[in-house]
Amino acid sequence: MSTILSGKLKAAPFMDPSRYGRSDRSALGRWFWEIDRVLLLMVTVLIGIGLVAVAAASPAAAERYSGGNVTFAPLHYFYRQIVWIALSVPVMIAISMLPRERVQRIGLIGTAIFLAALMFVPVIGPEVNGARRWIGVGFTQFQPSEFLKPFFVVAMAWLLSLREKDRALPVFPLSAGLVGFVAVLLMLQPDFGSTIIFGAVWIAMMALAGISFRTLGILAGGAVLGVILAYFFYPVATVRIDGFLFGEGDNFQVENAMRTLTAGGLFGMGPGGGTRKFGLPEPHTDYIFSVIGEEFGLIACIAIACLYLGIVARVLVKLLDEESSFAILAAAGLAIQFGLQALINMAVNVQIAPSKGMTLPFISYGGSSMLALSIAMGLLLALTRRNPYLKRSPYVVKWSGEPSAK
Repeated sequence: MSTILSGKLKAAPFMDPSRYGRSDRSALGRWFWEIDRVLLLMVTVLIGIGLVAVAAASPAAAERYSGGNVTFAPLHYFYRQIVWIALSVPVMIAISMLPRERVQRIGLIGTAIFLAALMFVPVIGPEVNGARRWIGVGFTQFQPSEFLKPFFVVAMAWLLSLREKDRALPVFPLSAGLVGFVAVLLMLQPDFGSTIIFGAVWIAMMALAGISFRTLGILAGGAVLGVILAYFFYPVATVRIDGFLFGEGDNFQVENAMRTLTAGGLFGMGPGGGTRKFGLPEPHTDYIFSVIGEEFGLIACIAIACLYLGIVARVLVKLLDEESSFAILAAAGLAIQFGLQALINMAVNVQIAPSKGMTLPFISYGGSSMLALSIAMGLLLALTRRNPYLKRSPYVVKWSGEPSAK
């Protein structure tokens, strides 16, 4: 990290280590030496890639959504994405400075607020393409389920960690009831993709919390049963699964996305050289991965997939030395949620999963998505910060738990 910062590339002022010595006791100085700078750098690279990708997709999106009456500037969505990043990144940095106790408190408060908002979505939310997922606030709208995701993980981690103090507490049934309630609210919108995310992350956290293999098998079977029931009783799922498995119905979106992604070959057609992107329905959001493939090649797509994998792996490896059950559950849940969302979006674009309407984290255009992801990453950075009061021995795996003698 220090080699990179001392080279020709100039880092942002708050990331310059020369400004903050190890003896610096200011809030920003402590934050800089405690934060996982490798993880922060990978997220910064991902945001930079997203800006380039949105710039590439913006002309196609502007042409599609100009409506014939109002002509958007070719880089309309690129300029808007810069604004959203300028608003979201400071939020991520501010949250990453919080102590774990405050992270826990914010998770519980955020869950209560956005769970209440989710309850009102089917009642007051505007209907778009047969679904109600948004709530209007003044001149803008937000999607409560996107903001609920990170807070829900933190709240669930707190609930499951209570079992460590008292094994008699019915934390597993309580968590099952809570995730079931969220699933019902999401299906009322309906939003099958987010339901899968919530359910899968909850099952992963339950496994980390120590449930038996028998219970884990029952949960996995219940998840499969849920997908089957959705196929028979949820028309949108029926159409998309039939189109994916049997080629029936309107399977144009995923087929066109795959053709667009492979049109650029290994190295792409170059920035602005893509033409198939103008036929994509959501080139700047759901199918931005295909735009990247057309203009920058399959090599770029593989590199992005590796970057997502690296972020998840970095978090999980850091948790090997963690002793707090709350921190382990919350950080692992947030990392799994982040990686799963990226995996689903990329799987749809390469035609190995039915269309889900899910954005690619930090790359797809979107205000709600960018802000919600910044909150999630801020929570994750806060939970993986190095504790300055714990000194690690090079000969043991666990932290010593003793204050530094220095």
